[in-house]
Amino acid sequence: MTAPTGTALAAARRRERRRLAVLALVAVAVVAGFCLVGLTGNWEYAMGIRSRKIATMVAVGVAVACSSVLFQTVTGNRILTPGIMGFDQLFVLVQTLIVFLFGALALSTADPRLLFAGQVTVMVVFAGLLYRWLFGREGRDLYVLVLAGVVFGTLFGSLSSLAARLINPNDFVVLQDSLFASFNQVDPGLLALSAVLVAVMAAWTVRLAHRLDVVALGRDHALNLGVHHASVVNQALVVVAVLVSVSTALVGPLTFLGVLVANLARQLTGSFRHLTLLPAATLISVIVLVGGQLVLERVFTMNTALSVIINFVGGAYFIALLIRESRR
Repeated sequence: MTAPTGTALAAARRRERRRLAVLALVAVAVVAGFCLVGLTGNWEYAMGIRSRKIATMVAVGVAVACSSVLFQTVTGNRILTPGIMGFDQLFVLVQTLIVFLFGALALSTADPRLLFAGQVTVMVVFAGLLYRWLFGREGRDLYVLVLAGVVFGTLFGSLSSLAARLINPNDFVVLQDSLFASFNQVDPGLLALSAVLVAVMAAWTVRLAHRLDVVALGRDHALNLGVHHASVVNQALVVVAVLVSVSTALVGPLTFLGVLVANLARQLTGSFRHLTLLPAATLISVIVLVGGQLVLERVFTMNTALSVIINFVGGAYFIALLIRESRR
């Protein structure tokens, strides 16, 4: 009985490695296409701009992929993403309040480093207070956290809508532009800081990977197998909060990207192992972001925002997931 099991396990590992290799090749091809398609004029200048965009998309792709896989693991639900916690709406509220209180000029001329630090701090503090409130001495259920996130997200969205109705129409146009995710004008200093933070959180995620495999089995199984379920969940939620805050503050909200890449990673690899799921989701995220930006620039000639394309595709995929889950 042991030999067939060992053989099947080895075959599954080889299959996972092959699929990761294919995803890596596709990602390299998409990145190369983004760098080389339509490259004219001063190559050094053009490659400098494109390489910065690619670095931004890779950093955001890693952040979104890791945070989405972790959040789905700790909640035990493949439809949920960190966006349900209200981070996107909190980002919108912060942007809206800046314009409402100080005008659009303040948002346009603000020091990007100060703005980035303020937005990340607000979102991380919000997540910390929420976690502390719900996972304090009483140790409430994880789904209470999700429900609280939905309530706060609705509250933030309502406050944003109220403030947006009261601001000057010209300021509103500037505000709307700032709420769409953009990879075109990212400060190099912020990109370097974000990359460091994402790398640290990704390393922490890899360190948790084996325990996350056990946590995915459920709380009772994890405790029976000797894994401190609450500790792993709390660490995962901290990583999720930092990753989502950094990626959102850097480029803006990407609502449906997480649910798209996390579920595609599970479908394409057929694996439950986080050491397979995390790189697969990251590669898919890079393919989607870089490929989407390439289509945006070469097909739509920058007539729309990348987040619009991603949300359209991701929203359709999300509806398909809901329909499939309802039929089970």
